[in-house]
Amino acid sequence: MVVPVTEVRMGPPLPLVPAGSTRLNGAVAICEDEEGGMAFIWGIATCSWGAGDACARRLAAVQLEAVGAAKPGEVAAGFGVDYSTFARWRDAYQRGGVEGLGSVAKGPKGPSKLTEQRRRQIVALRRQGKTVAEVGKATGVSARSVARVATAEQLSLGEQAGPSKELVPLGRGELVPLARPLPRPAERQAARAGLLAGAPPVFTPGAGLPFAGSLLILPCLVATGLLEAFEKVYPLAKAAFYSARSLMLSFVFAVLVGAGRAERAGRFDPASMGRLLGLDRGPTAHTIRRRFEELARLQRSGELWHCLAVHHLAREGLPEGIIYLDGHVRAYHGKADLPKAHLARMRIAMAATEDLWLTDTSGEAVLVWAPEPGSGLAGELRNATSYMRALLGDDHAAFTLTFDRGGWSPKLFDELRKDGVDTCTYRKAPKSAEPRSSFARHVVTDSFGHQDTYLLADRPVRVPYTDKGERHFFPCRQVTRLDEKSGHQTQVLTTRRDLPTGSVAQAMFGRWSEENVFKYGRRRFELDGLDSYAKVPDDPERSVPNPAKKEAAKKVKAARSAQGAAEAELAKAVSAGTDRTLSPAEANEAIAAATEQIEVAKAAVEKAKAAQGKVPARVALGEVHPEAARLDPERKRILDAVRLSAYNAETTLCRMLRPHYSRAEDEARALAQEIYRAPGDIEVVSGRLVVRLEPLSAPHRTRALAALCEELTASETTYPGTDLTVVYEVKER
Repeated sequence: MVVPVTEVRMGPPLPLVPAGSTRLNGAVAICEDEEGGMAFIWGIATCSWGAGDACARRLAAVQLEAVGAAKPGEVAAGFGVDYSTFARWRDAYQRGGVEGLGSVAKGPKGPSKLTEQRRRQIVALRRQGKTVAEVGKATGVSARSVARVATAEQLSLGEQAGPSKELVPLGRGELVPLARPLPRPAERQAARAGLLAGAPPVFTPGAGLPFAGSLLILPCLVATGLLEAFEKVYPLAKAAFYSARSLMLSFVFAVLVGAGRAERAGRFDPASMGRLLGLDRGPTAHTIRRRFEELARLQRSGELWHCLAVHHLAREGLPEGIIYLDGHVRAYHGKADLPKAHLARMRIAMAATEDLWLTDTSGEAVLVWAPEPGSGLAGELRNATSYMRALLGDDHAAFTLTFDRGGWSPKLFDELRKDGVDTCTYRKAPKSAEPRSSFARHVVTDSFGHQDTYLLADRPVRVPYTDKGERHFFPCRQVTRLDEKSGHQTQVLTTRRDLPTGSVAQAMFGRWSEENVFKYGRRRFELDGLDSYAKVPDDPERSVPNPAKKEAAKKVKAARSAQGAAEAELAKAVSAGTDRTLSPAEANEAIAAATEQIEVAKAAVEKAKAAQGKVPARVALGEVHPEAARLDPERKRILDAVRLSAYNAETTLCRMLRPHYSRAEDEARALAQEIYRAPGDIEVVSGRLVVRLEPLSAPHRTRALAALCEELTASETTYPGTDLTVVYEVKER
């Protein structure tokens, strides 16, 4: 009897872990909801805990690290705690086992000194104008407790989770030197309780406050759109004392005074940072790292950069439609198996990461993205075109991509020309020199007021290329520059027909502004800093050169060397027979032996060449580098967006200094750095935040600062998060 076989349709495979799980790494994931949580290793449930069972949850975290399934940092991030908290769990488990993981009441074990009578006494003394120290001495409690009671009293009067009001009247005649901001424990407690999403700025008046000059960057920073984009892309998802705005501003101020990495923010006095933020103290390096890591998990850096680029192009426009494209290679010195890239400034290939930058003609960054490893500049021209059209909002918007010889590809240039995109680059393998009579003198002026004189020749050319075995010609325009001193000629090719000859040369040679940004950014803003150790697996299917091909080529070369040595022995034997150095019999014997060696060597060469031909030139990455990884760029992209916005703001500040400072061309940024570190007074008067700076190191610099303050004050910039208009002044010497 034949049983008919029914058709069986396979459904999609079941996921290894429930949807919405948090992955600690490639093997471990945890899933939590209102009923509790569960940990999975390679899709297998290994432990679980109920809702509110903190002991079981901590035990699961400790065991995941103990069995080697995840690293401590991964476990801490997955369970939503910092590394020090996880370390306490692990130590408690090692000391007392499971019982050691139980909740232990924190804080003092004895009765509180803050009785109701003392609280009323503290409030009464504070209302009489007594200082925190005087009240603490009179009541026998600490100054911190006095400040906490005073702030809590303000909250009880209806200011729920609001800013602490200053007890000293603002705008008084004399300011306290180096006045420390009042503690804000009530808001910190409210943030911990989930009632406060970012403490609002409240400024403490004071005299001689360090780094007050950093506040001069605010009008230019607001103009970059960073504040608006940051709060739009990264709204505060949970209660925290430091809002996204305060977090970003603290990093901007740290960058300006030389702490370009989150790890170096600890060099900035927290009280000094707090004065600039309008808080009791600034975030620590640990807090900055943790908060930016939380933002990185949202995977929104691309959206942040897009918002900044759209704002920049809307504000600055695209002068003459010129946009620069260049790659920036950042060396990596760690132990991970990262892909290699050519580091031009060191002239070597090494483990590195590469970014592609779009900048305007003044060198200000517009957009940054990470290309696929090995794609090269030419391979990213299409992506750059797509990004620019998305930013300009019009598929027919005119722009010219300007780049160096690394992007050379006449076939691609022709395709872009037909697609309405112009290109401008150096000619690779320049042709015959132009005659001296074809050059004319051109004088051009850039956006900074610099005048340049070029000897230029301009003529149409056709560049040949081969596509699918057929020969084609790419029509374009060649502008050649002559160096009068050396006689060297530099040939530039472009498809722009409307630009004057001098403007073409200026656009091409002005590309060095981008290189200057890289150099300055590495030195001042830690542009090449390793902001995160997080790694992601590389694509195992990505095609890479086969290392075995190189080894096979070495064997062919060695076989040919052996053949050459055998032929040399034959020539020596023939010469010895001719010169009668050897007898005829000995010479014939040597010639026969050498001939035999030649035949053996020829066979070895043929065998090595055949073996070489069988080795594929390219293979999948997973076959040769199974542990290959790439640095997770997300946190780096966020911090770079802040760094480059700070650079763009500083560029605007230097441009404003130019009319008032005769040496601005050489020293504008040095003067800006001196301004950032200048001390000054901060005072709130009639709805205005008055920043009054000390004179600088020289009278002519002070005069330039005073003129700059007038321009910045005229912009009527409001301090972010407040209704205070910022007013800048310089004290009289």
